[in-house]
Amino acid sequence: APTGEFRSRRKCERSLAAPEGAKSTLSEKNDRFIKGRFAKNSGMRTFIAIELPQQIQNALAKLQEQLKQSGADVKWVEPINIHLTLKFLGEIDEQQLNKIKQVIEEIAADKDAFQIHISSLGAFPHITSPRVIWVGLYSGDKETKEIVATLEGKIEKIGIPKEDHTFSSHITIGRSRSPKNKENLVQLLNKLAGILTAENLEFRISKITLFKSSLSPKGPTYEVLHQANLKAT
Repeated sequence: APTGEFRSRRKCERSLAAPEGAKSTLSEKNDRFIKGRFAKNSGMRTFIAIELPQQIQNALAKLQEQLKQSGADVKWVEPINIHLTLKFLGEIDEQQLNKIKQVIEEIAADKDAFQIHISSLGAFPHITSPRVIWVGLYSGDKETKEIVATLEGKIEKIGIPKEDHTFSSHITIGRSRSPKNKENLVQLLNKLAGILTAENLEFRISKITLFKSSLSPKGPTYEVLHQANLKAT
């Protein structure tokens, strides 16, 4: 004999069952409800950054290959995704998106294009404890920080809080996942620290880019949502 729970469930199913002619109508209503619910709660994971030319990405990919010889457990950034982050925004809605585009345009219209020269290799929190592996700037640091300072002030008015730490101009190329072969990695970081100085990794910054980041098991993919051109000099 059916249990009490089973009888109750069948009774509930019968009470919810719709006449044959009403099935399509209920299905359409259900689809609209689901779409509306997800549209209401959905957001875009976004950040503002400086894009790097392909030749710079290729040069940093070669550096990654040298560092991989350490055998360290590092999640290396895909070369095509290497960039200089100015501001991570997190999840934003359509209304915030439009306001952020306007902010980027305002800032770009007031800032001159400038040169960036990559010349250092390091890690956070320290090169002897490498959790985030990065390359730093020899020139362009001042201009980058000025853009970020202006961004923080304007973005805060949209409802996105300021960062709770001081901005440091850097380009992330990898993140450690475990202490495996950490000593080997530290040795290579110290050994290769001056390699970028000898190379002419210099490029011109002429625009600010707003990216959408989509996460997947294979890693993030980035989509350009908006770009604003800096003043030509």
